Amino acid sequence: MAGDPDPYIFTSDTLPNDVRFLPPLANGLLGWRVYNNIMHMGGVYNGEGGRCHRADVPCPLAVKVETEEAARHSYSLDTNTGIFTHTLSMASATVSQSLYSHRYYPNLMVMEILMVRQVTSEEPVTVNLVSSFTPKSKDIVFESGPDYKGGSHIQGQTSTAEFPGGSCASVHLIWKIIPSTLTLLPEQSQARWGFILVVADSLDTAKASFDEGLNLMATGNLRSSHEKAWKELWLHSKVEVTGSDSLCKALIGCMFYLLSAFPSIHDTSSSFGGVSPGGLSNGGDGQDYWGHVFWDQDIWMYPGIGLFYPKLARAVLEYRVRTVDGAKDNAQKQGYKGLKFPWESAVSGREVCPEDIYGQQEIHINGDVTLAFQHYLYLTEDLSMFSEGQGSQVIWGVADYWISRVTWNPEDQQYHILGVMPPDEYYRNVNNSVYTNTVAKFSLQFAAELADLLKHPAPQEWKAVAERIKIPFDKESQYHPEFDGYIKGNPVKQADTVLLGYPLGLPMSPEVRKNDLEVYEPVTDPQGPAMTWGMFAIGWLELGEAEKAQALLQKCFKNIQGPFQVWSESSDGSGAVNFLTGMGGFLQAVVFGYTGIRVQKDCLAFSPLLPNDISELCIRGVNYLGNQMDWLLRKEEVCIVVRQQAGGAEGVKPCDLQVVLKASGNKIPLTPGKPVTFPREPGCVCKLASSSCWPL
Repeated sequence: MAGDPDPYIFTSDTLPNDVRFLPPLANGLLGWRVYNNIMHMGGVYNGEGGRCHRADVPCPLAVKVETEEAARHSYSLDTNTGIFTHTLSMASATVSQSLYSHRYYPNLMVMEILMVRQVTSEEPVTVNLVSSFTPKSKDIVFESGPDYKGGSHIQGQTSTAEFPGGSCASVHLIWKIIPSTLTLLPEQSQARWGFILVVADSLDTAKASFDEGLNLMATGNLRSSHEKAWKELWLHSKVEVTGSDSLCKALIGCMFYLLSAFPSIHDTSSSFGGVSPGGLSNGGDGQDYWGHVFWDQDIWMYPGIGLFYPKLARAVLEYRVRTVDGAKDNAQKQGYKGLKFPWESAVSGREVCPEDIYGQQEIHINGDVTLAFQHYLYLTEDLSMFSEGQGSQVIWGVADYWISRVTWNPEDQQYHILGVMPPDEYYRNVNNSVYTNTVAKFSLQFAAELADLLKHPAPQEWKAVAERIKIPFDKESQYHPEFDGYIKGNPVKQADTVLLGYPLGLPMSPEVRKNDLEVYEPVTDPQGPAMTWGMFAIGWLELGEAEKAQALLQKCFKNIQGPFQVWSESSDGSGAVNFLTGMGGFLQAVVFGYTGIRVQKDCLAFSPLLPNDISELCIRGVNYLGNQMDWLLRKEEVCIVVRQQAGGAEGVKPCDLQVVLKASGNKIPLTPGKPVTFPREPGCVCKLASSSCWPL
């Protein structure tokens, strides 16, 4: 309706009392919380081993606009464009300060100030720019460099490498000097000022980026090139609901902050340093998991992005490939073969967890990493990621680790995995964590499957061990105990056993699925991390219990801190901030929960169900086998349209697709540009039998 506020713009007359909930601005390389005098750069850490943390980089854009004249203040974060604006409305003039991390040129950050005279006057209008910036860092020893084209320049190196013999990161900053005041002259009706900051790992890149920024300013293209890049991202995908403004806004916030943590879809460089739970804006010493990368990236954040953006999905996989040497080192230190991905990862892939027990025992991370690769292959059939991209090294190295990590038990004739910590971190040194054993089984099966595809001789043990790994199950109570010896009713920290149904897809009857939900839901810590309730919601949606699911999703809203939709890890506002893990779980609950979409080997299965308060769910840009699909779910029907496009991934012809409905067996071809509507029932999207895609 005309006049309705744009749900993509988060506005407020006041800033949050807790500065942690100021909006982060990030672009996959640089991350910053507005007004903070500290920012961070992807892949730049300081400290060895467990003391490794994101290096604090000083931010010259830490500037607040103030005025002597009485002013009304408003603040807005426009997620359409990734621009934060502070507006001061005075009798004499309106002043707008805009801040953004450039979406297309990732080494650039920008502050723009616009002053517009409100009344004809001979008087100048002056505002103060109050800076909290100092060119120092406790992590980087900076020294001044020669000015470059009117820009100040400092350069330095982190003081301690991630591991002995490792290299220390170099950091260069060049920025346009920001004066302490700006004045709108009497003869001017308006004036605009632009200030750019460049952060780079080499002087050459810093200079080239500063030149680019100056050129963009001179041609008037600085903001427009940034806005265009965000527009392109949103054209690729959107998730919107009708019926609940708060849910719609929450989903927009989740997509915006998750996308901000990923590189540009045009950036083919290998500089992407993975996604940490607090994103790029946080992660200094002792803060928000030190900026490390956990299973959070692969299990919680990746699926909601991977379904829409194959290039961004591939960037996550390439990050893991780059850390293979460190993973090999971790396995050898534990006395095992293959690869052991670190519980906490930085640049090298060596374990940087401050507490040894997690790195030693939370080994399910290996299966979590494999699952992301498996989903990518099923969604894209892009085998180049596994051959030239060396993803096969990851899959086979993980399989070799599991083979050397299992123990044969002659009593039950099964393989056991002993001495682990499950995802539920309230327990340690347990045997046969049901989640860990299940991801081990699946990653061994996928290793064998990939070996067949690539005509690679696979060790017989991969299949043999996968078939005989113990998956704990209580036949009497018809549920999955979390591990050997788990006592029903004991407290649980977070989603663990419920993950067997989704995302793992372990086959089980509806009765067992329901029992797992009913056993673990009442004993899960209400103060546990934010992503948990979304997984219970998905379980209830699978069982047709939409209202139960909705009640659980409502719990997540306590983690969303206004006015800028920034998530906290815990519902009381504590824990990691801008908690992307929680956002990823919430996004999955809607995208995979309401649609029932499941990424399978030969199809995209679906089983839609909307709760009463949601009349429509619109999901644009689902990317499958080179096609982009827009889905519209209503109470009684589903509409899918394949977009007309030039080509799939890397310009290869997309597959021809069809919808196959489960109950009726109806097969409906999906012709690009022609919407297809059918009654709401389970089915799948798969290749037309005659379709020729790129060769496997």
